[in-house]
Amino acid sequence: MSKKVTIQDIADALGISRNTVSKAINNTDGIADATREKILQKAIEMDYKQFSYVSGLLSAGQDETAGSQHKGTIALFNITYLSNSHFASTMMDKIHEEISRLGYSFVINRVSHENIENLTLPKTFDKDQVTAIICSEIFDPAYSDMICSLGIPVLFVDGPARRGARSVQADMLLMNNSTEITRFVTSLIDRGITRIGFIGDYDHCQSFWERYTAYRFAMFSADVEIDKRFVLKPHETFNRNLMVDELGEMLENLDDMPDAFICANDFVAIDAMQLLAQRDRKLLKKIRFLGFDDSYESRIFYPALSTVHIHSQAMAFSALHLLVSRIEEPSMDYRTIYVSTDLVLRESTEF
Repeated sequence: MSKKVTIQDIADALGISRNTVSKAINNTDGIADATREKILQKAIEMDYKQFSYVSGLLSAGQDETAGSQHKGTIALFNITYLSNSHFASTMMDKIHEEISRLGYSFVINRVSHENIENLTLPKTFDKDQVTAIICSEIFDPAYSDMICSLGIPVLFVDGPARRGARSVQADMLLMNNSTEITRFVTSLIDRGITRIGFIGDYDHCQSFWERYTAYRFAMFSADVEIDKRFVLKPHETFNRNLMVDELGEMLENLDDMPDAFICANDFVAIDAMQLLAQRDRKLLKKIRFLGFDDSYESRIFYPALSTVHIHSQAMAFSALHLLVSRIEEPSMDYRTIYVSTDLVLRESTEF
C-alpha cells in the first residue's frame, strides 16, 4: 500500500514550511498567489488526499487536448456578482483555471430577476453551444427545475431549500453545514449557556436550511428547549436593505436577548451585530455571535467574528470531479458531495 501523502511531505518536496502549505491548501491569508498556486499543483501531483482524483482528470485532459482541441463550453449561471468576499469567488476562479486546462471554455451568464420570475434563460445563453452548466446562487425551486429539464449536465453549488421535497435532478456540491455548528452549540450548552437563538432565512437555500437544522438538532440532543422568540427569520430578497430593515425591526421588538446567536452566514451576523451596536455597543460583549463562510469581513469586523471556514480550493476540485464525470457519463445516478469545514473561534464568542 502506498504511503499517504501529508502536508509535511508537500512542504519537504518544495523546501518550504508546513504552515505555508497548510495556508495554501486551506485557502487562508498570508501567502502570495504564485506560492499558493505552486503548492496546490504540487499537492495534485503528489496525490494529496484532498485532490487525489484531480491528477488523473488533469493528466487525461492534457492528453486529450493536445493540439489545443476545444472540448466544449461550460456555462456559469449566477444571480449576483460574486465579490472577493464570497467563498464562491475563489472557488469559481479555480474551476475556471482547471477546466481551461482540460480544454473547455468558461462563459458567465447572469440570471436576472425577470428570468427567475418568467422562467426564461439569459439572452447570452446558447443551449446548442453549451456542454454543461454550473449553477451558483440559483435557489429558486421552479427555476432550478427548469434548468434541470434542459437535457444538459448540471452542477449546483448549493441549491434551493427543499425541506421534505425531492432534491434537484442534478449533481449538487455543498459544504458541511452541520458538524461545526452542532459542535459549537453543544460546547456552549456544556458551559451552561443554553439561551441560544438563530438568525437567517432558512428557506433561502439548502445550506441555510442545513445550518438551521444543525442548530435545532444540537439543542434537541441536549434536551434544551428553543425559545421561539430568539429564532429570527428575516426574508432574503434581491434588495439587501429590505432584509436589514426587517432584521432591525425584529431585534428592536425583542424584550429580552439570548446569550448567543447562530447566524446563517457571516453577513447576517455582521448585520445583526451592527444593528445591536447602534442601540448599545455593550450588547456585543453580552451576546455571542457565530457566522459561516469565514469571509474577509469576519476577520476585520470588531469584535472579530467567530465563523465556520469553507475550503474553497477543495470545493473547486470536488466541483471539477462532479462536472467532468457527469459530462463523460451523463446517465449515472445524481450525486451530492459535501466538503469538510472548520470552526474558527474569534473574539465574538470568547467571553
